Amino acid sequence: MLSQTRVAVVVPCYQAGRHIAEVVRSLPAFVDDIVVVDDGSPTPTAEALDVAADRRVVVIRHDVNRGLARAMGTGYAAALQRGAHVVVKMDGDGQMDPAYLPAILAPLLDHRADMVKCNRYSSLAHVRQMPLVRLFGNAGLTFLVKMASGYWNTFDPANGYLAVRATVLERIDLERLPRRYYFESGFLVELGILRAAVIDVPTKAVYGEENSSLSVTRTLLEFPPRLLAGFVRRVFWRYYVHDFSAVSVFLLLGVPLFLAGSVLGCISYYRYASTGHFAPAGLVMLAALPIFVGFQLIIQAIVLDVQNVPRVPISPPL
Repeated sequence: MLSQTRVAVVVPCYQAGRHIAEVVRSLPAFVDDIVVVDDGSPTPTAEALDVAADRRVVVIRHDVNRGLARAMGTGYAAALQRGAHVVVKMDGDGQMDPAYLPAILAPLLDHRADMVKCNRYSSLAHVRQMPLVRLFGNAGLTFLVKMASGYWNTFDPANGYLAVRATVLERIDLERLPRRYYFESGFLVELGILRAAVIDVPTKAVYGEENSSLSVTRTLLEFPPRLLAGFVRRVFWRYYVHDFSAVSVFLLLGVPLFLAGSVLGCISYYRYASTGHFAPAGLVMLAALPIFVGFQLIIQAIVLDVQNVPRVPISPPL
């Protein structure tokens, strides 16, 4: 089906002159368009590319650095304008092996997914090759991204090697894509709101001389608030706008009960502890019972959310 499918590869890059030419040369012949987005590099990326040697290549340059999300928005828009059916994101640092492209594209061609992302944790051998800093940073994000996006069946959320159907991109406001390093995780949240089907493909990352600019500290401090906001958005749209299910009821009852019991318990504990007296048994039960019931309802909502992972593609067959 590759002969009947227009495949575009978007390569966002910033100061990737040493690697970008090699990345472009390594892309297989079935890739129809290569959109290189130079996000305001001091030295224009086009100087490192012999554009005339490969007519598939188009270079788009931002005058100033706008961040990964804006670069991907520009690249996605250019790929859609060229009539792409599938758009692949590859970084310009040479860490993403194009040999995996057929395996990445296969679920999209077979109409089993709307987006395919790579998973570097597929085997112990691959994990051992990963630098410890990246390993711990990605591991700390995984559970939070699962909860925020609703894709409990995926792993390695920070992996930027992915392919998505054009019909799904057309339903997303490209100007409001999540900013900078939050792009991959935030993009999953947007797809979760749409209920797009996302699956993982096992791959092995390639690490060279380049250094990651995303620190573990930034990951663990900046991402959780954004993911919490993404979780609230997803739950609101999925369970209270697009649908109303048992999860909606459990959360409507469970969250207020849990919060009310917790607040009452904290106030009562502070009040009686400061006076040196024991709280009455009735007051203890009045605070404990809403906490227990609310917690059980929230846990049940999480269980149903895990079972409700989108598995049917929202895009039509190619």
